Amino acid sequence: MTDKVQLNLPLAEVALDRDYLSRSNANLFDELWLNPRTRVLLMFEQRVLLTSTSELKFFSPETVSSSGLLVFLGNTVQAGDPIVLQVIDEQTALSIEADSDRWHHLRRSGIGLSSSEAAIFTQALALANWHQTHQFCPACGGRTLVQKAGWVRFCEPEDREIYPRTDPAIIVGVIDDQDRILLGSQGIWEENRFSILAGFVEPGESLEAAVIREMQEEAGIVVQEPKFLGSQAWPFPFSLMFGYTAKFAGGNVIPDGEEIVKLRWFTREELKAESHALMLPGKLSIARSIIEHWLGEELQGQDR
Repeated sequence: MTDKVQLNLPLAEVALDRDYLSRSNANLFDELWLNPRTRVLLMFEQRVLLTSTSELKFFSPETVSSSGLLVFLGNTVQAGDPIVLQVIDEQTALSIEADSDRWHHLRRSGIGLSSSEAAIFTQALALANWHQTHQFCPACGGRTLVQKAGWVRFCEPEDREIYPRTDPAIIVGVIDDQDRILLGSQGIWEENRFSILAGFVEPGESLEAAVIREMQEEAGIVVQEPKFLGSQAWPFPFSLMFGYTAKFAGGNVIPDGEEIVKLRWFTREELKAESHALMLPGKLSIARSIIEHWLGEELQGQDR
């Protein structure tokens, strides 16, 4: 593992003071809509609008209604401006911008944002996805209510508060004694798409134990000395990725045949020589960062 390139985590910046104490203010959104410094980020089907200079397009409260799902994201670290996420329906979205191509996904357009704006988009998307999938109580099936500035859903019959969900996952650059990295391809991917291996952490399991288990399950190998590199959110729908490297310690490299269908060791020279023909992880992903950390340089011409 080389240390020539610092691990780059484009979605990990602290962009907002989340100001959790304000979430208990029952009149918060009324006050925010009267505050000229409030900036509203509109989201439609996981997409947002960008300005002509490829920045997040924020709206002032007087230009939009306060209907729909509202989440107080926090205050900008530098200026202290309140940021509100507003999830809108199709009719409202098309009345604001009818051209669907102008509504941008994080995966496609996030790399062009500043690190602070990418982090705001990430936080907003993770919360929007959680709200979309947790509208009903897991105990009684009743519809839940949004409370505490969008950070709690409440079931009245159960008197139960439901909090935003984050799914922990590990992602691992496995390195052998020849300093090669192991890349794999999932069955649902394009023929030439490769990435490092990843998996969700199971209940009662440490991150390091998950690294060892997942590499055994997906690739049939034993790894040792898991080394934590860094973490970042991955809001698809609401994961938190913990990046590791680990040393190959034995076993036959055999894909599980279900999730992983191809596995291959790459030297640095091979990866650089073939990078134009391979579809590797995008620049927003921690997978890309771990690969480049091992490679010792940025991959060129790889924006997919």
